[in-house]
Amino acid sequence: MAIKTQATTPIAGQKPGTSGLRKQTSVFMQPHFLENYVQAIFDGIGGVAGKTLVLGGDGRFFNDTASGIILRMAAAGGAKHIIVGRNALLSTPAASHLIRKRGADGGLILSASHNPGGPDGDFGLKFNMPNGGPAPESVTDRIFEATKTITAYQISDQVAPALDTDGTFDLDGMAVEVVDPVADYADLMETLFDFSAIRALFLSGFRMKFDAMHAATGPYAREIFVNRLGATGDSVVNDTPLPDFGGGHPDPNPIWAADLVATMSAPDAPDFGAASDGDGDRNMIMGKGLYVSPSDSLAVLAALMHLAPAYAEGPKGIARSMPTSAAADRVAAAKGICSFETPTGWKFFGNLLDADMATICGEESSGTGSNHVREKDGLWAVLLWLNILAATGKPVTTLLAEHWATYGRDYYTRHDYENVDAAAAHAVYNGLRDKLASLPGQNVDGLVIERADEFAYDDPVDQSRSANQGLRIFFKGGARAVLRLSGTGTVGATLRLYLEQPEPNLQRQAEDPQRALAQLIAAAGALTQINALTGRDQPDVIS
Repeated sequence: MAIKTQATTPIAGQKPGTSGLRKQTSVFMQPHFLENYVQAIFDGIGGVAGKTLVLGGDGRFFNDTASGIILRMAAAGGAKHIIVGRNALLSTPAASHLIRKRGADGGLILSASHNPGGPDGDFGLKFNMPNGGPAPESVTDRIFEATKTITAYQISDQVAPALDTDGTFDLDGMAVEVVDPVADYADLMETLFDFSAIRALFLSGFRMKFDAMHAATGPYAREIFVNRLGATGDSVVNDTPLPDFGGGHPDPNPIWAADLVATMSAPDAPDFGAASDGDGDRNMIMGKGLYVSPSDSLAVLAALMHLAPAYAEGPKGIARSMPTSAAADRVAAAKGICSFETPTGWKFFGNLLDADMATICGEESSGTGSNHVREKDGLWAVLLWLNILAATGKPVTTLLAEHWATYGRDYYTRHDYENVDAAAAHAVYNGLRDKLASLPGQNVDGLVIERADEFAYDDPVDQSRSANQGLRIFFKGGARAVLRLSGTGTVGATLRLYLEQPEPNLQRQAEDPQRALAQLIAAAGALTQINALTGRDQPDVIS
């Protein structure tokens, strides 16, 4: 073996967030930055000697170079076997499935999810556990501690094998197995859904448009929707993964997926529209002229998932992140099953899924998934919608209207303030937190505050506690405002303000959400002073 030991020193700023470490690409490309963090991951999980790992990412800029470095470091660490997607491409849910299917000891996923890519964009790396899910805080804490004490890392002097051809190759005694990134995942989807019914739907003239946003799901979408389900070739657009996502922002929301919104709003719109993000774990759903909020999508899927073969018995439990609307809770109550409210971050769903306490989970940030993997899964959500559409014969607009009539509607919106000066963002957050105790009973812009708190989560499986997970203001009548400092940005700070108002009255369920929430938006602005303290006139993104 040709192993080189490289002396190094700790590099500041390598604390993993809710989805691993994300930084600007230029930062990851600095000398020793990636290598230090990879070594810290290896040290944090107790070394890689004799282990089998999965490796892949969303194809963004620096993905190929980083993959080669990780392979050489894994070989130097004595890893036995690395399973890597061809050209180092693996969607995050596909990586989770591959870890589980092959009984791997974990996986390294190269992605900054919905963040922009390219030399001037962002890059990320996270470690997933043997269950296929993101590392819990106990592991990321060990990784972070290792970044602060590192003195050297080891790397093989051998050149990593090219990853453009399937097969098994030797790297300093370690087997590097290059696999088709799509096949195993597509096969899994066929076991979950009624592909025959969905094929018949397309044969009937049903039309869809899926925007892969030049990201990881492109090859998956073409194989599943076009090749296996018989959708027309033009049903999938922007399906070639590009290092800079074609100059776009691979975040499936009405702002960044504006072309899809225009297509679905046209007079000759397809019957169904969807998009996914950089690494394939998020989704956006549309009907003709209708955007389905992620919170509503979770609730509808939870209510009707029994129409898909793998979920015929219905969900055993439903879990949502705290900022996600309470719509799914009412579905759980109606079905007589448990509902769970967790912090933001898919890792918090892992214990519930492993313990068979939840079947479907979702986040308001366009993430939905089930117990088939331990990650949110954009294409899974699209396929479940297609299965429900095929089984009911009803359009998206009808399904949503019927859901609201049965369970009530939650008017919901998220206001994002991005790249905010960090001091200003903390002033907003800390200013609201400091006055939580004094808020109950106050009348703000005509709304009376019932209670206010800082969310903390006690895991029902392992009894771990996660504190400081966001600020919540509850108003009489059921309205709610939530403020969080997001951990997914790489420049400055991102403030997210979530606003929710239940509306059980059928006659008032067709209003524009921003108009329906105007009073709550004004009250939240007055409470947080977010515009005054950030210097912003309005949010950067409203979804």
